[in-house]
Formats: sequence, structure tokens, C-alpha cells
Amino acid sequence: MRLFLQFTLLCVQLLCLSTLPASAFAQGWTTGTASFEDEPAFLPVTEAYDPVVTLNKGTLNINWQIADNYYLYKEKFSTRTLRAEQLTEHRADYGEAIIKDDPYFGETPVYYNFANASLPAFDNTVFLLKLTSQGCADAGLCYPPNDWFFRIDTGSGSIASVPEQTWVAAEMSLELPDTSSGSGGQALWLMLVFALLGGVILNLMPCVFPVLGLKVLSFTQNNEGRAVTHGAIYSAGVVLSFLAVALVLIGLKSAGAAIGWGFQLQTPWFVALLSCVFFVLSLNLLGAFEINLLGNTPGQSLSQRRDYTGSFFTGVLATIVATPCTAPFMGTALGFAATQPASIALSVFAVLGMGMALPVFLLTLFPGALKSLPRSGPWMEHFKQFLGFPLLATAIWLCWVIGRQTGANGMGVTLLAWLMLGLGIWLIGLKSTGARVLTVVSLALALALLSSAALRQPVERPTSERSDSVAYSAERLAELRANGQAVFVDVTADWCITCKVNEEVALHTKAVRNAFAEKSIVYMVADWTLYDEHITALLGDYQRNGIPLYLLYMPGEPRARVLPQILTENSILKVLDTVD
Repeated sequence: MRLFLQFTLLCVQLLCLSTLPASAFAQGWTTGTASFEDEPAFLPVTEAYDPVVTLNKGTLNINWQIADNYYLYKEKFSTRTLRAEQLTEHRADYGEAIIKDDPYFGETPVYYNFANASLPAFDNTVFLLKLTSQGCADAGLCYPPNDWFFRIDTGSGSIASVPEQTWVAAEMSLELPDTSSGSGGQALWLMLVFALLGGVILNLMPCVFPVLGLKVLSFTQNNEGRAVTHGAIYSAGVVLSFLAVALVLIGLKSAGAAIGWGFQLQTPWFVALLSCVFFVLSLNLLGAFEINLLGNTPGQSLSQRRDYTGSFFTGVLATIVATPCTAPFMGTALGFAATQPASIALSVFAVLGMGMALPVFLLTLFPGALKSLPRSGPWMEHFKQFLGFPLLATAIWLCWVIGRQTGANGMGVTLLAWLMLGLGIWLIGLKSTGARVLTVVSLALALALLSSAALRQPVERPTSERSDSVAYSAERLAELRANGQAVFVDVTADWCITCKVNEEVALHTKAVRNAFAEKSIVYMVADWTLYDEHITALLGDYQRNGIPLYLLYMPGEPRARVLPQILTENSILKVLDTVD
């Protein structure tokens, strides 16, 4: 399997290198064959930190109640109010704090047990209050920033906790948040540019490229309707799919979950289901069967139909297959979105979708570009069949990911699901009553296999293919840094294509290994293949919610240096040369 992975990565490497310039959703998730029983049980963020807001003679008092052995960062407090369609940021003074040698920020002011501040309240009015804080547990868990929302009526003196949706609905009437620094608008526009560029580059990722090829191929045929309308509807499919992902992320965050981009691939049964989708699509392109869904266009799947429905679902499919990838610029934009209100996060995701849809839409917008495409002919069928092989390779890669997550049993169950799907597809072609019954049975067995226990039992697996690596933990990282050791943290996952390509072309080469040894740099691997709340917290600490993330902790520096998401051997060697 390792040889196959290396061969596959070599095939997709050229596509990825062309982009180079000159949290489980609830507490108690288990990883490996053992659960976190040997580790301390951490409180949900809403129990670890509880803000109590009161009114007293025109003064708004904010009293943070902090659980034992937990603390809040002084520099991570944020206080905002919404009143009369005006968003205001306040500087709340929480007074003196103790200095703690924190594993994440070094020596930094924090509060234990409680933190109190007061603000002047608005007279005889109703306004919304948003409190933001970030803290950690002494036992090693660092939470991402979290928000609390209140509705305050100074006339009646009533104070009530409200959901985030109440704040979002009020904020939607504003053009842009107005912060005291005056740079919020500039930061938003910069992140939107990053999102647009990241979306465009996503089209070059190995999973997305075959689907994009299918859409371009369809323009050489006689489509129903105008090409520019197809381009617009394809773009709508992409953008709406990105917004759907954003809404899921926002909803789970509101429910208290700390998750990030590609979180669904941390669930083995979903990876198995996605591999089945790619397997069926590859059989379709290779000509093993023809299907007719939601219409009377013979021999066309949803993503291959020549009508507007086909264009829309091609956009949906392109978004689905893009989730294992993080393009340059995209990680910064997603990290920014994860720390912003829902309205801004949705804007970033929408622009990301626009960037991904832009190449196809521009192609349809200019008729001259369409005319430059080769005329339809027998080559088209051959090209379509060829595109089936990258999809089949993706299905095999996802099956390998299942094996890494759940072991040989999970991989075997996934392959049996493929077998049942293939049998069901073959039986459809027999067109007899008995065959129809057996088709239903085969498909039911495939679904049963995907819901089996073998796909819900993660296995313990090696830290990394590098024998000189150590597993990430906040405690171990703090210990190494306290001893003056340089540490390189590689936040990766088996389902992250960009991560795997970086490993093959840069991180795991002989020259880079030798450089780590010569400089005595510890190579630490934070494996996010399965959900890990500690790694999710590390991502949040550096305003990221997707991978890859590469951090170089230098002796004496309180914060890590963040490396680019796309690496080459020369670029990583230059960075390592800066270590004394």
C-alpha cells in the first residue's frame, strides 16, 4: 500500500506543485483502541468559564467565574455591544493578573478563579452584548475563543442570555463591523481576496481537477441552453455548497464543538461513504453502466447531464471532492472566518466558492474561449473514460485512509461495500423482476456494511512514517521548549492530500532529515486524521481551522513561526538554516 501511495502522490505532485509561487463534535470522543480514560476529563467551555452580567446604578458589571484549575488569558478578552445599528468595541479593564509560564504563549497574564470588569451602561435603552474569551486548563487543554451573548434592557434592568443567531440577525443590518482600531474593514477585504485566490487554486487540486475536466468536456457537446447560463448555475452549485458547509460549521460551533475544515473526514464511516461515491462515479465514467436520475436524459448521471441540473450538481460534486484539500491563501482565510461572526464567516465561504467557480464561469462568459476547445468526436469518449481513473485512484486512496483510521477490518468492510455496489449496478442491467429484488438487497447490504461497527472502532497507529518523530502533546512541547529545544510541529492527517505531497517532496526527504538531525530539531507530528481536541486547540491558537499547519518553535521566542502551506525541499532547508 505504501508503494501505491507513493506512486499516486507522484502522479498528483505535478498538479499540486503548479500552485507554487516563483473538534469529535462532543466531549468524550475516543481515539485509538483506548479512550481518553487515562487523561483528565475536561469541562465543556461553557462550564469552565461562566460570565455573570449585572446592572448596578448605570454600571454594567462583568464577572467571569472560572472553574478550579482553569484560567483565562488577559489579552484574549473582547467586549462588543450592538445598539441602534451601531457596533462598538469596548476596552474592559479586568485589573491586575498573575503572570503564568504558559505552554502556548510563554509568560503571559492570566486570571484564575474570577475576573471582574465594569463598563458604563447605556441609559434607558435595549442593546446586545457580546463577550469573547479564551482560556486553558492546567492539565493541558487550550480552548479556542468562545462567545457569549446577552440582551440588556437598562430601562427595566432585565438581562437575558440569547443565542448567537440573535446577534447575527442584528449585525446583518450593518455594513461592516466598526472596531476601535479602524482596521477591521481592511482585514476583512484582505481575507476576502485570500479566499478568492484560494478558491481559484483549489481547481488544481488532484481531487477537483477530474470533475472540472468533466464540466469543460461538456462544453464541447450540445448542451441545453446557453453556455453562460450553465456557467452561472455551476457557480451557484459551488457557492451554495460552500455556504452549506459554512452553516454546518457555524451550527456545530454554536453547539460548543471545536471543529475545522475537513472535519467530516475524521469520521471513518463518512470517508467510507465518500470512497463508495468515487467508486461508483469511476465505473460510470469507464462505461460500466449508465444511469438516468431525476430526468429523461438517458445515460447521464447528475454531474454529467447536459441540462442545468447537471451543471448545478457538478458544482456540488466539485465542492464535496475539494474538502480534503487546502490551497495556498485558503488556510489564512478559513482561520480568519472561524474567529468572526456568522455573517462575516458566510461572506468568506461564499467568496471562496466564487473563486473555485471562477475559471469555469469565465470560460462560459467568453464565447471565443469556448470555440478554442477541440471539436466533439471519438476522443471525447476516451477522455471521459480516462477521467475515471483519477476518480478510481481517489476511491482507493480513501479506502487506504479507512485502513489507517480503523485498521484492516474497516478497509475490508469498505471493499465489500464496493463489491455490493458493483453487483447491484450489474444487476440493474439485467432488467428482470428478480434482478430488481437482488439489486435492492445488494444496495441494502452496502449501506449495512457502511454502518457496521468496524467503521466505528479507531485503531492505535504509529505516530509517523519518520522514525525520528514524536507524537504531539502540549505537555511534551512545553517541556522541550523549557529545555531550550527547537521544535518543528507538523499538523497533518492521512486524508489531507496537500500534507502528503509536502511530506513526499519536502519533509521526508533525506536532505531535510539530515538537517533536522544536524540542528537537533525535534520533529513533532500532530496527527488530526481522527479528531483530537488538543490539536484542534492548537489550530485555534494560530487562527487556523484547517490543515496543513507547520510551526517552528525557536528557543527564546514566545510564539512559533508559521511556515507556508506548500513546501519544497529548498524552502524548508532555508527555514531550518535559521536555527542556531
